[in-house]
Amino acid sequence: MEQPVKKVVIVGGGFAGINLIKKLSKDSRFHITLVDKNNYHFFPPLLYQVATAFIEPSNISYPFRRLFQKKTNLRFHMGALLKVNADKNNIETDTGVVDYDYLVLSLGTETNYFGMERVKENSLPMKTIDDALNLRNHLLLNMEQAVRTDDLKEKEKHLNIVIAGGGPTGVELAGMLAELGRNIALKEYPEIKNLRTYLYLIDAGKVLLGPMSEKSQQEATNVLKKLGVHVITNTAVKDYVDDTVYLSDGQTIKTNVLIWASGVTGREVPGLPATAITRGRRILVDEFNTVQGMKNIFALGDICFQSTDKNFPNGHPQLAQVAIQQGQLLAENLIRQANNNPLKPFAYNDKGSMAIISKFKAVVDLPKLFFKGFGAWLVWLFIHIIPLIGFRNKVKLAFSWFWSFMTNDPTLRLIIRPRKEDVH
Repeated sequence: MEQPVKKVVIVGGGFAGINLIKKLSKDSRFHITLVDKNNYHFFPPLLYQVATAFIEPSNISYPFRRLFQKKTNLRFHMGALLKVNADKNNIETDTGVVDYDYLVLSLGTETNYFGMERVKENSLPMKTIDDALNLRNHLLLNMEQAVRTDDLKEKEKHLNIVIAGGGPTGVELAGMLAELGRNIALKEYPEIKNLRTYLYLIDAGKVLLGPMSEKSQQEATNVLKKLGVHVITNTAVKDYVDDTVYLSDGQTIKTNVLIWASGVTGREVPGLPATAITRGRRILVDEFNTVQGMKNIFALGDICFQSTDKNFPNGHPQLAQVAIQQGQLLAENLIRQANNNPLKPFAYNDKGSMAIISKFKAVVDLPKLFFKGFGAWLVWLFIHIIPLIGFRNKVKLAFSWFWSFMTNDPTLRLIIRPRKEDVH
């Protein structure tokens, strides 16, 4: 007797959701609906390059419907999740109700402001394409305002850039902005003598790149300082009001650019029991990524917390590789379940971590090896092209990088924003 087709609803088209879809869509016993508030998949590790006008948003984005063109068992539902109704086996979105047999939550995380409302209101996050483009516009407009004023204090306020958060995003952003200051600002803004001296990278921890090796941490600090970045550790941002950043050591910095890369929290999923939510608003799951207390609801990637992996008893790092591997395994397990075979528990295969610091400078931590410099930079470039969806995206990004790195002069510094009367 033929099995009925199972309806799989996936909320969130990031690394976990897309890798689950790639495998599961090959089995016609499953009908998959992807729910996402955006109509495209994008590659978060390169958002900072969009924000600094180094690459185009289209280099790291791909429309879901284009991805699903030749799949008869795939559908896309554009909408934001409002509530999970576990008793009815459906979810409510702001554009309709979607029924499921299996629900997969892979919504990822959102910016964590640690309860600082004025920081939330006034700082610039970098979690989405919209955020990156907003930051790009803000930075470029600041430069224009800076060159128009003769008031030194006002000029300094526009030129000061404070980055809160010394993880990979903060380090990569600081390095890129320092490079732009060195290679472009002098040519295009002769009114400004030295942009690099206005960059501040602040972290509450003792070191930059906290989760990485000591050698990586030291290399990042040394390279950024040589580029002119003011690296301030053991210090937290406490408030941001009236164009002033207040630090925990009593320092203040006048600026109207505070970039917030200092932490994340899980996206809220109304309808799940409170007992299934743990610190950082992450969802508790078992070794098969099943949500605690549920039978047919799963959580993957940054939003889930799994303590059953013996090598990661305190949960997995919130990295792309974890999400990719969990998505692939869940697809395999759903197929195993359909075949009445035993499920396989998740165990993360740690392939290492890396960060680019500036042009020709990067660090790579492998399980038993550390290397830095030009070789690490080439590895970083190669590794970040592979996961991109679409051959055209890979070629476009490779060409964009080649041209920008060779000329030190990318041409994407366009201030593009809709007029208020055009926004509906």
